[in-house]
Amino acid sequence: MIRFDQVHKRYANGREALAGVTLNIASGEMVFLTGHSGAGKSSILKLIALIERPTRGQVWVDTQNTATIRPRGIPEFRSRLGVVFQDHKLIVDRSVAENVALPLIIAGLSQREIDKRVRAALDQVGLLDKDKLRPLELSTGEQQRIGIARAVVAKPKLLIADEPTGNLDPELALEIIQLFKRFNDVGVTVVIASHDVHLIDHLNARRIVLGEGRVTGEAPPHAAQAAAQAASHASLHTASSAAGRPPAGTPR
Repeated sequence: MIRFDQVHKRYANGREALAGVTLNIASGEMVFLTGHSGAGKSSILKLIALIERPTRGQVWVDTQNTATIRPRGIPEFRSRLGVVFQDHKLIVDRSVAENVALPLIIAGLSQREIDKRVRAALDQVGLLDKDKLRPLELSTGEQQRIGIARAVVAKPKLLIADEPTGNLDPELALEIIQLFKRFNDVGVTVVIASHDVHLIDHLNARRIVLGEGRVTGEAPPHAAQAAAQAASHASLHTASSAAGRPPAGTPR
């Protein structure tokens, strides 16, 4: 689904955001891009969505080399993927339904089809009863779910998200991540940039670790889950020791 081959991204001010990144993401995978701020996570998502282009190297999305896509072909290319932003990017003077419908209006679908798909997308994120409200009448978590509904309303094969839980409390953040997992469960390829390692631990998903614009590590799904379980056990052992009793499951 996605392939980066020795990709570099250098900006006009001389900052090198990516330095020789090579990675592969298969169709149907759920993958987290992790790393500190400035590690290159957002740059990778921008190259996938053709918001930016690489300075050197090749980027392939859904078997297509993005270097072959000319400016007039970018809207059609983007119509095949869904993008979720940390700050939602909702139009505040339009209703929830109108915000979600925007990709379908651009695609030229009939009003009947738009209404049907918008209702289905809002139902998927649990906000069907909020369709006539304006974004500012919603909570931050609800606004993020509206952003997700807009991203999936056109039924994309690929869904990418840049720090989608960055402004949410831990409970809401987990709800949003589980929502992405539901879409992945029905075959959508999901790529999420996040620095919240503790949140990622709740899901058995592959991680690609970035640092200084390079891939510095990777953990397949089962390895990521094992690491989370080991951390949980270590925490339990520490708490039990402090209380003067052996952790659960320890022979007496």
